[in-house]
Amino acid sequence: MRGVVNDVIIVGGGPVGLLLAGELRLAGADPLVLESADGSARGNRSFGLRGINGRTSQSLRLRGLTDAFSKVQAEMPGLARQLRGSRSRGHFAGLPLVEDEVSPDAAVGFILRQHVLERVLAEWATGLGVRIRTGHEVVDIAQENDAVRAVLADGRSERAAYLVGCDGGRSVVRKRAGIAFPGTEPTMTGRVARAELADPGAVKSSMHGPGGMVHVGMVPGEIATMEFDGGPEDRDAPMTAEEMRASVGRVSGIDVTVTSLDGGIRFSDNTRQAATYRRGRVLLAGDAAHVHSPIGGQGLNLGLQDAMNLGWKLGLVVRGAAPESLLDTYTAERHPVGERVLRNTRAQVALMRPGPQVAALREVLEETLGIPAAKRHFIAMGNGADIDYAPGSVPPLVGRFAPLPLLSEDGRALLVSGAGSTFLARPDGYVAWAAPDGETAGLDEALALVTGGVYKVKRVFKM
Repeated sequence: MRGVVNDVIIVGGGPVGLLLAGELRLAGADPLVLESADGSARGNRSFGLRGINGRTSQSLRLRGLTDAFSKVQAEMPGLARQLRGSRSRGHFAGLPLVEDEVSPDAAVGFILRQHVLERVLAEWATGLGVRIRTGHEVVDIAQENDAVRAVLADGRSERAAYLVGCDGGRSVVRKRAGIAFPGTEPTMTGRVARAELADPGAVKSSMHGPGGMVHVGMVPGEIATMEFDGGPEDRDAPMTAEEMRASVGRVSGIDVTVTSLDGGIRFSDNTRQAATYRRGRVLLAGDAAHVHSPIGGQGLNLGLQDAMNLGWKLGLVVRGAAPESLLDTYTAERHPVGERVLRNTRAQVALMRPGPQVAALREVLEETLGIPAAKRHFIAMGNGADIDYAPGSVPPLVGRFAPLPLLSEDGRALLVSGAGSTFLARPDGYVAWAAPDGETAGLDEALALVTGGVYKVKRVFKM
């Protein structure tokens, strides 16, 4: 690879790109993150809240990041809140999902703004030695025999052995790599604005209002609406107080006065998924690989789990410790998970439509959620606990996330023994091998897979 300076170029410095960069660094690779926005523009990602679900929280805990997020929570009273002790597990199409009881060991979730999440992940990644360059817009890529070249807006270029597009739903990387992005057109327009009403109490927040969804003050200082009028005509046009006033009126049936508006964003249920997450030396993660409605808050978690899955694999391949075919397991494992989330969010949007027929369907589903097994199923879908990379495996633990709280700040695989059994957790926390104590059939092969034959593994004993 003559002239290749970087192991991996990551296009996009949002949460997914930052987590992937840290994972690659732990795996022994030297990634370079190229982010188009400069430091001041990144604050535009501050609208709304982002939820970290139970499974992603466990992944972050695996890397020792829980304390950092707890500190952020303490700095944001009344806005971001830690969910320990809460029985709430979000909602499905606006129908609350509440557990009957919560284990003291239940996974901790977080709610925070995206720019705060990025700050924590950037500090972690740079602490590991990751190089992050802001104000570097990638406008084209070119695959060569032994490298990938990223062309910047100023005409300069960077080369690497591999390149990962974490550059969002309008991904330049995906388009230039020629990866198809099939899906469905938007059916609704959502708006979030930093705004104030003359009479905030005039409108009652509702997920199922006469014309759609409206929330006033659920996030302090913000108003949100969702109406089923097709997608936004111009998603990037500046939002006005009149636009927000009219939207609140259509959704709630109440005429309001917007006294101030300091910016806003639009979203839709445009739902698409890349046909493959890899083409040659180019890979996709996060919104570059899949987009959908933000209802239910699954998109960020889906992307962060992409990063956890890809990081250790790409790190091994870059180091020459694993064959390139290991990268094929990234699409094989993550594409079905993405398909499931897209189906889930499509269903939620359909159930939030106004009208008596859909309202009746919601009532039937609400009754169904009163059945404990059904409620557990919906909660597992929402928090990622139903992910199984090896369905039908014997023992069934293989392919699922490790059943115990684990810590691997250095990204090593973990060989865990105790309670009559032993299992091997991959660097991303998923089980690669399991057997009763004393049985070792298949262990050498599993160790070679997750460590590249170096057997860089930590032994842990749990009672």
